[in-house]
Amino acid sequence: MKKIAYIEIDTHAEIAQDFMDLMQNSKSFSVDYYFSEKIKKQIREDSQTIHISDSSMLLDQLSEKNYDLVMIGTVHRYFNTFFAVSQKYNTSIIVHNLNFSKISKFDLVKNIFKNDQIYRLKLLLKEGLLQAKKTYQKANNLLVLDQELVSGKLRFLPLFYAKNFDRKENEIFTVVIPGGVSQKRRNYEKVFETIQNVKTKENFSFIFLGKAKGKELKDLKSLHDKVSKNIQIQYFSERVSSDIFDEWMRKADVLWCPIKEKAEFFSKEEVYGKTKMTGNLGDAIQYGKPAVFPENYSSELGFIIPEEENVIGQFLKLKNFSYDFQKDFSREKIQKDAELLLHQLISI
Repeated sequence: MKKIAYIEIDTHAEIAQDFMDLMQNSKSFSVDYYFSEKIKKQIREDSQTIHISDSSMLLDQLSEKNYDLVMIGTVHRYFNTFFAVSQKYNTSIIVHNLNFSKISKFDLVKNIFKNDQIYRLKLLLKEGLLQAKKTYQKANNLLVLDQELVSGKLRFLPLFYAKNFDRKENEIFTVVIPGGVSQKRRNYEKVFETIQNVKTKENFSFIFLGKAKGKELKDLKSLHDKVSKNIQIQYFSERVSSDIFDEWMRKADVLWCPIKEKAEFFSKEEVYGKTKMTGNLGDAIQYGKPAVFPENYSSELGFIIPEEENVIGQFLKLKNFSYDFQKDFSREKIQKDAELLLHQLISI
């Protein structure tokens, strides 16, 4: 049985959880997980394979065991530590922002002063920021979670599989908008305007499944008071727990994903579907739901639906949408494909 170390001491707890779920009971791989305290609190299991870690102790922990592969879930900070890991071990890094992974030292320094200056100076002075590009280059493999992002050195890690659960028909058509309610990466202004101007006698329930704050929270409260009686709105002013998220995603008739075409990471432009994956793609697969994306989002997947001008009418047309998620994304298939890749990463 091959031994893998999976490291997440920064950001993407949900990806770490997905990897844990997929590799559970694997007969080919034994995985140890190295999580920060922050990440550990967001993980459902309390397993003996989970080790609390941070950038100061990680190298010592890894040296105590003989791993065939070290996987790093996020490299957005602690670059000096991760560069040292990639020098010493067969390392694969999951890349979330492709343009950032290739950013020059000049742009890194220039971008320090564009935003979050104190935090970015800390990355520069204490965490080896200028080694960012070199860290990605030194890794044996770079992995992406969206097959359409594969090119060059980037390899696809199958991770998302369709869950099996009882599906019940809703009395009210339920549209779930998953993700933090922020105008930064999603066009909520358009969503609010669309809902406010709904012209239909059909009963609709719109669930904003993410924490809302600031202007967006204020706008949601206002919207809640303005909509007609056949429209229900639910939103959350605190972080949505995994149980509540799971409950509403199971209930959804359709997902509405109003992602913006472009985002920024460390003041570097990223394009969804081209240099950056959206978590909504994994949401659609895992819960087996059709997902309405902006028209400019490019995807070959049959369950990703380009948004039409009359999106409310489009939702109703999707009521009887059919797609065999188990055929393409069963747990058995995705685990088999993932294990095939992992064997390849080890044998390189």
